[in-house]
Amino acid sequence: MERIDKRQPDELRRYKITRHFQCHPAGSVLIEMGNTKVICAATIEDRVPGFLRGSGEGWLTAEYSLLPSATGTRSPREAARGRQTGRTQEIQRLIGRSLRSVMDLKAIGERTITIDCDVIQADGGTRTASITGAFMALVDACTTIYDGSKPFPVKDFLSAISVGIAKDGTPLLDLCYEEDSSGVVDMNVIMTGSGDFVEVQGTGEGRPFTRTELNQLLELAAKGNDELISYEKDVLGNKLVWNIGREG
Repeated sequence: MERIDKRQPDELRRYKITRHFQCHPAGSVLIEMGNTKVICAATIEDRVPGFLRGSGEGWLTAEYSLLPSATGTRSPREAARGRQTGRTQEIQRLIGRSLRSVMDLKAIGERTITIDCDVIQADGGTRTASITGAFMALVDACTTIYDGSKPFPVKDFLSAISVGIAKDGTPLLDLCYEEDSSGVVDMNVIMTGSGDFVEVQGTGEGRPFTRTELNQLLELAAKGNDELISYEKDVLGNKLVWNIGREG
C-alpha cells in the first residue's frame, strides 16, 4: 500500500517539539506530528482538591480543546455551546490518567498541576500528540519546584502514538486523518520509557481484528513510542533526562 505522504507503513510522520513555547506557564511546548499541531502547557497552583487537603499529596488534571479553525470545517467553540462533548471529556481524562501513571504525586506536595492541550491544527492523532507534548511540558514544569530534597516528581518517560489497519490489511504507524477515517482498525497506545503499557485503546471499526493483527499493531506502536521517547531525551538534554526517576 502506498501512503498519502509516501511514508513506509512503519514510519512516523515528521515530528518536532518546541519547548518554552509560551512565557507564562511553568512548562509549555508546541508539538507537531505531521500536520497535527498542539500547544501543551503546564500550570502549577498551591492548592489541591478537597479530598487531598492535609494529605501531603498533589494532583494533576488535564483539559483538552480543539480550536474552531483546527479542521477543514469550522467547529463551534464548546464554551459557546455551554457544554463539552463526550469526546473532549474522554480525551482529557485520558491525558490526565496517562500522566499520573508516571508521577510521584507526593513529590509535588499539596499542589495541583493543570495541563492544557489546545489543538491548533488537526490531521489525526490529536490525543496521542497531546499526551506526548503534555509529558514534555510536565517535565519542564516540575523542574521549577524541584529542590532535590524529594524524588523528582516524574518517574519515567511517556509517549503515545496511533496505529491502525488499512482497508487492504496493511498495519500502519502514526495515522493521519485520511488513514484514520478510512481504516478498518484504529488503536491508540500509550507507553512508558521502560516499555510498559499505560493504556491501549483499540477498535475494529470496519471488521474485527485477529490476535496476530493485535500483536503486529502493538509491535508497531512500541517502535514508534521508542523513537518518540528517544527524541524526548534529545530535546530535554542530559540534565533533565537524569532528573527523571531520580530519588532525591
